Amino acid sequence: MQGIKNNDQFKETVNKDEPVIVKFTADWCPDCRRMDMFIDDIMDTYNQYGWYELNRDELPEIADEQEVMGIPSLLIFQNGEKKAHLHSANAKSPEQVKEFLDAQK
Repeated sequence: MQGIKNNDQFKETVNKDEPVIVKFTADWCPDCRRMDMFIDDIMDTYNQYGWYELNRDELPEIADEQEVMGIPSLLIFQNGEKKAHLHSANAKSPEQVKEFLDAQK
């Protein structure tokens, strides 16, 4: 998963023609580490998305702008528009993440 390190890179990423997923995370977050254990298989299965990661502590203004209140959160963007948002409370298991992604088809 490619990291997003600044606001310009975020804007460039979310404005792509193909759908992208930005995972909002933080170094101190235990649920984020748990997601890290299963997300690779999900990325392989849902490879129609570009996958990116953003540390909300490094870029809090983007997290605020995108209404990311909890982490980890998965946000889907395409052509600069936020298409879907999986909030942290519903992102605790591989099954929850797959259910969210399947609902986007």
